[in-house]
Amino acid sequence: MAQKEEAAAAAAAAAAAAPAAPAAPASQNGEDLEDLDDPEKLKELIELPPFEIVTGERLPVNFFKFQFRNVEYSSGRNKTFLCYVVEAQGKGGQVQASRGYLEDEHAAAHAEEAFFNTILPACDPAVRYNVTWYVSSSPCAACADRIVRTLGKTKNLRLLILVGRLFMWEEPDVQAALRRLKEAGCRLRIMKPQDFEYVWQNFVEQEEGESKAFEPWEDIQENFLYYEEKLADILK
Repeated sequence: MAQKEEAAAAAAAAAAAAPAAPAAPASQNGEDLEDLDDPEKLKELIELPPFEIVTGERLPVNFFKFQFRNVEYSSGRNKTFLCYVVEAQGKGGQVQASRGYLEDEHAAAHAEEAFFNTILPACDPAVRYNVTWYVSSSPCAACADRIVRTLGKTKNLRLLILVGRLFMWEEPDVQAALRRLKEAGCRLRIMKPQDFEYVWQNFVEQEEGESKAFEPWEDIQENFLYYEEKLADILK
């Protein structure tokens, strides 16, 4: 008990000495990231930066296997991983393509918003953009509204979003947001097993000199069908 009291006192002292941090947001799974009764959690929150967007070309294997798994209950999966392909076609017909991934960390902003802020902050009106996202979970209501606004003012941008699972799909505001995406011209669908394999081959780190085959998890097809039915019901 004495050790626990000392740890709690040390954490409280560190909290008092540290600059005031922004309030911790709810995770993308509706879980509260902040547990001030736990000294270790408190220390972790103090030490973590308030906001960071991680970018790269390929994500670690373990991140893919955990974050992209299309389970019904996504406990602990409180990040969004967004793999993107941007195809830009100019007047001459030449297409320039770029790809990479984003992950949000202690997210003051989510990966979807970060894409428009950092990867594609401005669109040349003389260029046609075809953008494809492979996302671990579907957008929250706020991110959906950002996407709708962007598509509304950028008529030369076409967006296809493929999601591993639906985020809080039972919530009325989330359902309404997904319908607004469809009305704005955004194509939204659930990732098939073949789509997970595509992400594995193109966005996941491979051992140097060899490429391991994608190994689908046991319930990947069943979960795809489950989410596909839910999305169809929401968008009809």
